[in-house]
Amino acid sequence: MIALLTGMLATAVLAGGVLALAALGEVLAERVGVTNLGVEGLMSLGAVVAIITVAATPNPWLGLLAATAAGTAGGMVFAFAAVIMRANQVLCGLAVTFMGLGLSATIGHDYAGMPSPATFGHVAIPVLSALPVVGPAIFAQNLPVYLIYLVLPAAAHWVMFHTRHGLNMRAVGENPAAADAAGIAVTSMRFWYVTLGAGLAGAAGGYLTLTYVPVWSEGLIAGRGWIALALVIFAGYRPFAATLSGLLFGLITALSFVGQARNWPIAPAILNMLPYLGTIAFIIVPVVVWHRMRRVMAAPAALGVPYHRDIR
Repeated sequence: MIALLTGMLATAVLAGGVLALAALGEVLAERVGVTNLGVEGLMSLGAVVAIITVAATPNPWLGLLAATAAGTAGGMVFAFAAVIMRANQVLCGLAVTFMGLGLSATIGHDYAGMPSPATFGHVAIPVLSALPVVGPAIFAQNLPVYLIYLVLPAAAHWVMFHTRHGLNMRAVGENPAAADAAGIAVTSMRFWYVTLGAGLAGAAGGYLTLTYVPVWSEGLIAGRGWIALALVIFAGYRPFAATLSGLLFGLITALSFVGQARNWPIAPAILNMLPYLGTIAFIIVPVVVWHRMRRVMAAPAALGVPYHRDIR
């Protein structure tokens, strides 16, 4: 039983890291008032670029860096259209999703089914890794896991809620006209945070193929980008909450694997649906049960609204 719990928790940490990293990137974008629905495509692009990179240079860090760069490039395309040109954010995001899915399928055709030549090794933390159940599962993971669950959300939270820059950032998402009147560069801040968020989405795809599922195949992302978008809402647009939400959904994914491995009397298709059913449940149930969650999950006031300085 202990081995089962350890394995389940370890799988949850790995699976949840993909969602947590993508959700963290989307938190940054949506906090400045931009909805990027292109996360799924950016993750797919990052996943295949990571595999192609480590096939040429067997260094997982270079693969992760290349995946981040690919996501950043796609994010710049989206930010130019949605922020600079003020096109409809929903349509631009969908376009980026289909662009990323199509491009990744095209350039990854020759790499389909090929195992990743390089992956991240585990780094055990002394003493903590010896703890029962949680030790091997949480404190004997690869370095990107520690970055995703500790360093990145802590840095994002500190900047967002404990610095003047973070106050400006949130002001842009709540009332861009007032922020502009106060001298804040609204367009510039939106552009670069959307780009940064897209880079993290690309990194999430690279993390997927370099740690959790070390192989590329078309359709590998399997809706994880859409789940990450839902996690941002469930987390109330907060970095730490988004990270923990990713871990929660990783646990649901691990539960579906355990059910299939132990032959639970539930159809495998139903077990595979658990993360997606959980997405719906965790958006609807908290609001129905506890009405205060409506305020906790409230989006920035200017989310999805292009800013036109000439008519503010």
